[in-house]
Amino acid sequence: MIHDVPELELIPAIDLKGGKCVRLQEGIASKSTEYSSDPVSMALHWEAQGATRLHLVDLDGAFSGRSAHLAIAKTIFRTLKIPVQFGGGLRTADQVKAILDLGADRAIIGTAAVDNPEIVEEATKHYPEAIVVGIDARQGHVVLRGWVEKTVVTAVDLARRMKEAGVRRIVYTDVARDGMLSGVNFDETENVCREAEIRVIASGGVKNADDVRTLWERRACGIEGVILGRALYERKIDFADLRKQMRSW
Repeated sequence: MIHDVPELELIPAIDLKGGKCVRLQEGIASKSTEYSSDPVSMALHWEAQGATRLHLVDLDGAFSGRSAHLAIAKTIFRTLKIPVQFGGGLRTADQVKAILDLGADRAIIGTAAVDNPEIVEEATKHYPEAIVVGIDARQGHVVLRGWVEKTVVTAVDLARRMKEAGVRRIVYTDVARDGMLSGVNFDETENVCREAEIRVIASGGVKNADDVRTLWERRACGIEGVILGRALYERKIDFADLRKQMRSW
């Protein structure tokens, strides 16, 4: 049971594809919009706006299973003063260790949590606070390998298993809403949080400050953060202004 009510951390996202900052719609590689050709400058921008953490994803790595942007990631880790959580293509214990050694504060494991859960268990023993499991779901069922392979595993069941393996938090993404500005799947996000009794960072579909306010109001179940992507890049949300608004809630 999660007894303390967490603060809601606002976490800007940078998704890397071909060395550039992009956003996908519904995780589909062909539905890609480029927002910047300089990921390091973009990372520094969000830090300057007051971000307390950055969410960095290697989309090419997520599809291929091999990190494709380690040089850019390393530069971002070592340039920013704030912590960075990294995901995309981390499917072996060696890959997890390598990204943490490069300077990532947290390593996000997705596909391997289903295919090789022993990797998560082992990594959690060595890095109990640094391991986050990314649970990406479509209609309540987990999808893998850059969201292209649907499984029969439910998000709730996987979250429970990860809690038993020692994982302290997950990133929960409703893939059908990701990059669509269609609103967060609040009920399912809260359901995963309550049923698995695990801390959750919400992801996918945030369209405006009202969505963030709703997550803030539901945070007692253990929702501790929200990842902001397209809504920031298309200026539906002003990050610095949203931080000010939150102080009055």
